[in-house]
Amino acid sequence: MTTFAPIFVPAALRAAVSDDAWLAALLDVERALAEAEADAGLVPPAAAAAIADACRPELYDVAELCEQGRPSGNPVEPLVRALRGHAGEDAQYVHFGATTQDVLDSASMLVARSARALVDDELAGLARACARLAEEHRSTPLAARTLLQQAVATTFGAKAAGWLVAVVEARARLRAVRLPAQLGGAAGTLAPLGAHGIHVLRLFARQLQLEEPVVPWHAHRWPVAELAAALEAASVASAKVGLDVVLLAQTEVGEVAEAPGGVSTAMPHKHNPMRAVRARACARLAHANAGVLTGGEYEHERAAGHWHAEWSALSELLALSGGAASAARECLEGLQVDAARMRANMSSDLDAGDLGSATEFVDRALALFKETS
Repeated sequence: MTTFAPIFVPAALRAAVSDDAWLAALLDVERALAEAEADAGLVPPAAAAAIADACRPELYDVAELCEQGRPSGNPVEPLVRALRGHAGEDAQYVHFGATTQDVLDSASMLVARSARALVDDELAGLARACARLAEEHRSTPLAARTLLQQAVATTFGAKAAGWLVAVVEARARLRAVRLPAQLGGAAGTLAPLGAHGIHVLRLFARQLQLEEPVVPWHAHRWPVAELAAALEAASVASAKVGLDVVLLAQTEVGEVAEAPGGVSTAMPHKHNPMRAVRARACARLAHANAGVLTGGEYEHERAAGHWHAEWSALSELLALSGGAASAARECLEGLQVDAARMRANMSSDLDAGDLGSATEFVDRALALFKETS
């Protein structure tokens, strides 16, 4: 995350994708590998215990590991060297049968699992805020805008119901993403483990509480791509809330206003909808990082370059999608709705009594929310 991260991303999410979180995940993977191989009879139990003891984060400096990882192109190679130094006479069993990508990919799934739970919490809060507005303003007349022009009458509750369903669907999609372990060895064959390879993979995945993959996914990046697509969908749902609020809060429209905040240094009379603005900014950055994770080309059994570009993009995407949801939630939780202004702004051509099925759509959205909460 950059210098500006605290403006956009909640502290818990920043911590979940931090250097310390990545280091802890990398060490958890090395520990789980040794313990799985001990359970399979390939590593002496005492050696696995020594490796587990060496996997203490306070023994390592992640910044230094990354600096040392420039020649090898990843931080795992210097980490393994350091682990072997701490393991002493059991050094030969450290990282046995694995490759650097196994460790980084499995660690990325651990980081993603922790961060996804926080993103899910933010989406749940955003859904509750949408549902409250939908219910409270089920019948509040509002001019529907198409191509930014007044079209027909709807209700503010119906608009909020649209936000709600988008958030609920995005949340369901994110929760359904599978997070598998990665263990394939140098070229996806687990050759050093011989006939024990699949058994070790199963034990390894169980140790990490990750899904067991059918085959190694070193160059088949569906887990990362599916996660990225789901996170981007969550960001889009959050950004839609932000954009609608920004438009409705314009001075000339004035149908909603955020809670106090959004101050200007030069124009103290302004009341900027900065929570909505932050949601949109986070979503734009999330989209850029999602493109790195969904548009890759991964040659043969191990990729040259595109895999390396994933690590930072994944951290940013996890953090920013949560930041978008958090900002949209804060925006709606304090949103001030001016029902009188909504009615006054409606063109005389619109019939506020003819709402079609708008209110019924609100009820359907609220029913979906209750089913999935």
